Amino acid sequence: MITLNPAQTKWQLSAIQFNSQPDPESNLRFLREQLAQLPRALQHLVVLPECFAVFGGAEGVQQRYQEPLGHGPIQQACAALAQQYQLYLVAGSLPTCTDEPTRFAASSVFFAPDGQLLADYQKLHLFDVSVNDSMGSYRESLSTQPGKKLTLSEQGSLKLGMTICYDVRFAGLTQALAEQGMNVLSVPAAFTEVTGAAHWHTLLRARAIESQSFVVAPGQTGTHANGRKTFGHSLIISPWGEVLAEAGSAPGWISVAVDLADCQQLAVNMPVKQHNRFRSELK
Repeated sequence: MITLNPAQTKWQLSAIQFNSQPDPESNLRFLREQLAQLPRALQHLVVLPECFAVFGGAEGVQQRYQEPLGHGPIQQACAALAQQYQLYLVAGSLPTCTDEPTRFAASSVFFAPDGQLLADYQKLHLFDVSVNDSMGSYRESLSTQPGKKLTLSEQGSLKLGMTICYDVRFAGLTQALAEQGMNVLSVPAAFTEVTGAAHWHTLLRARAIESQSFVVAPGQTGTHANGRKTFGHSLIISPWGEVLAEAGSAPGWISVAVDLADCQQLAVNMPVKQHNRFRSELK
């Protein structure tokens, strides 16, 4: 078990941008290559995108690779890499087993530098929408079971609120996490090219400003095996809404050294949590 000093507020925040394929081994190989390039830091949080391990294949490919939560080769590989590089790793989202044979959960899984599973979150809001792109219609709920809980994990000075992709459009979720003390919001994503160009930057900056938290938002990018196109432009954003780092359209990584004490100072200067007269609750 890793013990952190809550007084140590300086962290390295990193996001890895993928062009994931249907084959987990090729995606894990890319992950290993990227982790080897990242800067070393005493307290380092790395976040991977939505569907980092399996994406863009034929119908049913996610079900084929679903794992029990906390078990299976994908999660074992992530735990081993967190331990090898001595960092905190948010495995963006991966398919985990549910009580329904036809639907899996989209789970974001948080690993410690000793490989321990610290927390998990299942995507609450499912992407059942029509988009003016080559896919036309998305019905995530056909294969994915929605989550039932909020997740905030406290590790020393880090108070990590976990979300996935479409969740970012629902400000109430971010507000509820902020009310629990969140200072870093993870948003692993696979925004479409169309919705990303229109809304990605605006939504993420708004969530950072509203919650007075850092945002780490790694995305999928490029064209995938099934023809789906994703936006890329992974972001790390300050609690003031400033873009601290942005990826382009190529796979790779971004990384920034931050001081989480900035969140506390901003909350003193502009105490929006105390001023807020509304409360968000999970339905």
